[in-house]
Amino acid sequence: MHVIIIGAGTGGLALAHGLKRAGIGCAVYERDRTRGGGLQGYRVGIDHDGSRALSQLLPPDLFETFAATCARTPDRFNMFTEQYKELLSLEGFARASADQAGAERSVSRMTLRQVLLTGLEDLVHFDKVFTHYEGNHDGTVTAHFEDGTTATGDVLVGADGSQSPVRRQYLPHAELKDAGITAIAGKVPLTDVSRALLTDRTIDGVNLFFAPGGYSLILHVMQFPWDQDGAPKSGIGASDADLIKNWPGLQYDNTRDYIMLGLSGARQNLPADVMERDGLRLQSLMRDLMRTWDPRLRALAGLVDPSTCFPIRIRTSVPIDPWPSSNITLIGDAIHTMTPGRGVGANTALRDAVLLCRNLTAARDGRTPLVSAIRDYETRMIDYGFDAVRKSLAQMSGDDPIHKPVIGRAVLAAMRTGMRVVNHLPPVKRKMAASQQAYRGQDRDER
Repeated sequence: MHVIIIGAGTGGLALAHGLKRAGIGCAVYERDRTRGGGLQGYRVGIDHDGSRALSQLLPPDLFETFAATCARTPDRFNMFTEQYKELLSLEGFARASADQAGAERSVSRMTLRQVLLTGLEDLVHFDKVFTHYEGNHDGTVTAHFEDGTTATGDVLVGADGSQSPVRRQYLPHAELKDAGITAIAGKVPLTDVSRALLTDRTIDGVNLFFAPGGYSLILHVMQFPWDQDGAPKSGIGASDADLIKNWPGLQYDNTRDYIMLGLSGARQNLPADVMERDGLRLQSLMRDLMRTWDPRLRALAGLVDPSTCFPIRIRTSVPIDPWPSSNITLIGDAIHTMTPGRGVGANTALRDAVLLCRNLTAARDGRTPLVSAIRDYETRMIDYGFDAVRKSLAQMSGDDPIHKPVIGRAVLAAMRTGMRVVNHLPPVKRKMAASQQAYRGQDRDER
């Protein structure tokens, strides 16, 4: 069996590792021109399911490298007003795991990609822009690329993101719609100056600030186990230090300690040209939208590196009914793009990769016909994937009343009151934290 994977994102690369470990031939075709190109976004939260999936798909030594190169894991989820007044703080947000494989982690998107590319150098082909596929008489499928080359295999997997050309050809009725939210992301280098603008609780947590007008700011401090020069920091374990020093991907990864800021609001409340603005104008807009906020938050916006700013139009898949299965399938954002409202997009893609790898291995071993194996994968994936899409949209939609001019203030006031009440009720807080942990990392068995 030979599997063609279109797209070198989280799901596609994790799947390639799993197939390689299973002894199944595969190749990944990526439109980016280089190993370090084309990637947008900063922090990725890897929950218990995501960590466990990576532990199953990656070779053990590479999983250890993944764990060693993660940033410090947040231990609380804090919610504030835009005046930096605490509304609710859920401690133990990153639940401890009984096994190292299932620990919750925080990782740079670029670092994760470099880890996943390690060991696949002979399987990943860059600068390959997929155009279309064709089914062949012998049951194989051929992928065509913009440079005139082709690749033929027994299975074709679209892991090519929310704008997936594979999905457009295979499931042209599958829609992607605007969630009505636009975000501006940017990085602030973590220095003595920027650190002084934070509290100990903010440094240790994932932080969400709620402001009038439906605007919200996510703030997270990313601290890595290496110094500015790439050397392992003092105080980390000797084995982790050795892994970092010997990890070839570090030469492609210039990630340094930083504060991630993500300001979002309803599309109708933002300038019409926000998606066309350059980094300097995006930073200026961020500062303008935060002009009445706490001075510390305004100062952080002023310290954002404009070269790191980019706009994100939040989109979401429209759930569809099951389709007739074949030797072509999809994983991750290629089929179930979701808003970041629940923070489970990457983890759902990793869940896809584990399940599809397991089913393709069963088909290779003759335990089930190939199309039946893919049908079983798609049946389960459609269920949990679109469930995550619906729940993520419910948490982040431009149609929410909080974005309205008048009713929005009443909704915000009620929400803040509810959070303050819960913050003074430890049993309720523990129950809420447990509920969040259960959604973000249930112990599932896909067998």
